[in-house]
Amino acid sequence: ILVDATTGRVLWQLHPHERRHVASTTKIMTALLALRKLAPGDVVTVDPSVPRVPLVREGLRAGERVPAWKLFYSLLLYSGNDDALALAIAAGGNKWSFVRQMNAEARLLGLRDTHFSTPSGVVDADNYSSAWDLAGLTRVAMRNSRFRRIVHTRIEHVSWTAPTYAKVYVNNNLMLSRYRGATGVKTGFTHKSGWCLVASATRGKVSLIAVVLDSGNMYADATRLLNLGFAARS
Repeated sequence: ILVDATTGRVLWQLHPHERRHVASTTKIMTALLALRKLAPGDVVTVDPSVPRVPLVREGLRAGERVPAWKLFYSLLLYSGNDDALALAIAAGGNKWSFVRQMNAEARLLGLRDTHFSTPSGVVDADNYSSAWDLAGLTRVAMRNSRFRRIVHTRIEHVSWTAPTYAKVYVNNNLMLSRYRGATGVKTGFTHKSGWCLVASATRGKVSLIAVVLDSGNMYADATRLLNLGFAARS
């Protein structure tokens, strides 16, 4: 799907309401809710369950005390599944309370083809959305200045406690370096979901959001959609 980020007008769509596994694009909702609950300087104590989360992890240690802003950068740039769980527990009290809040927010936003079962998207069972819903969710998320600033960041250097001392988060979204005017947003991949990308870009007064799910070449597909939109709006 391709939408005008300002008005929500749909400029192009194909199976926009088809429910699909969406992998780490789930983290858009996680970030949106956690950003409302946690200030940048709030200290998050890493729950013992966090280091055991499957697959992509930045390496958080149980009991570690980390400013929330660092977790947000790793969540949205590096896509750490441990960051997603740490933020969910800090913002929601526990994982399942936070997941319930994710689903409540989805209903409030009218996302009829969305259901969350995880704050990270790493577990695909019963965790799904659609291109239409992800575009609508992203329109809301991009109104948050902190979210907008983070997803537009290509690389972030952060200090850390011993024995790590420092970390570097590199944004997985290559559109930021490949596409003129790119402003975000989030990549995702699992074997069930295939390659997923929510991409945003602004040129002049025109802002667009493109969503491609289970793509054979997500960057090429998103580029074609955005080009189509900017050509139509010029």
